Amino acid sequence: MQHTQARVLIRWTAIWFMVCVSLALPAYALSSSKGSCMPAFPLDASWQGADAAYSISLPDGRDVWIFGDTLYGKSRSLLPSGDPLMVRNSIGISSCDRHGKATLDPVIRRDAKGEAKDFFTAQHPHTWYWAMDGFFYNKSLWVTLLCVRNAPASSPSAMGFETCGTDLAKVSGLGNDAQKWKVEYFPLVADGVKAYPSATAVISGEYAYIFALYEAGNRPALLTRIPLAGLNEPRQNLEYLAADNTWQKGFDPEKAKHVMETASAEMSVRWHPDLGKWVAVLLDPAGFSDKVLLREAPSLTGPWSGGEVIYHIPEVQPTYAHHDRDTFCYAAKEHPEFEDPGSLVFTYVCNTLDVKKITREPWIYFPKSVQMPWPKH
Repeated sequence: MQHTQARVLIRWTAIWFMVCVSLALPAYALSSSKGSCMPAFPLDASWQGADAAYSISLPDGRDVWIFGDTLYGKSRSLLPSGDPLMVRNSIGISSCDRHGKATLDPVIRRDAKGEAKDFFTAQHPHTWYWAMDGFFYNKSLWVTLLCVRNAPASSPSAMGFETCGTDLAKVSGLGNDAQKWKVEYFPLVADGVKAYPSATAVISGEYAYIFALYEAGNRPALLTRIPLAGLNEPRQNLEYLAADNTWQKGFDPEKAKHVMETASAEMSVRWHPDLGKWVAVLLDPAGFSDKVLLREAPSLTGPWSGGEVIYHIPEVQPTYAHHDRDTFCYAAKEHPEFEDPGSLVFTYVCNTLDVKKITREPWIYFPKSVQMPWPKH
């Protein structure tokens, strides 16, 4: 970026993008419920907040949290440029102790000199990654990476940035020290198609399925898949669901089926064996909304229900104690591994359009956990 104002604009319009653009039965069951062990995200001496907050369960009982733009340091602070002190992505490791209390170990990747850096390093010049959803398979963690870059503001809605493709990361060696985890990068979808598989990912049968938001029209959700046996060559093995309900090689968004007529750039889709249905949790795609939606489908391919409003986010209500007209919320997604029977657990994040407020409003910019009874239709 050329100057402070432009850099701040890109940082916060990137979040606006996340607000607005936000088959066969699976071969595995969800991990056993952690019940009352609710996920928590306290600010500490090094981790000062983040967004995104996808969770991926590991077989040993840990959960890996995928975070977006992550504030770090002893306190929230701005650089001389006016940008927040942050890395573009990070992770966290959570577990439940014997007393049923959740603990979170945030992980800011460090270089050889001890300087903070992105956990997932951009593989393309002048870009960065927003790390998104993923899954565990064959002793490794697989994470979708959405490429983002600065761009001239061609319209008021563009405001200086654009997406530029999707890659897939393989994270192995998942020992206790996440600084030593090995990350390999695989190309998935190249720049230019404006539909990049990353919004949410699941395993079902012999495939990994990844939803993609099509950045055109009403911004529908498209569906892609990769055979598990072909994950090490994801681009060569990628398939997409075509409009005629057949699976085709490659990825052609113009010929793809609109699995959801409107969707979000980030959401969750998870299988619920007790319901015999797939469940999607997302923020209302209308943008700058207080509504968290729940959709259901018998198959990943649909048909998906239109969306039941299950929650109104309090931070944007006029009656909220810290209500501010600059506050907006996004990034709603479910975490079934923390649910008791008959309950629903999800997170969301609130932020501010005024970058300076993030340093003095500690009640925003970290995931908020909600536990509620399962919605009754």
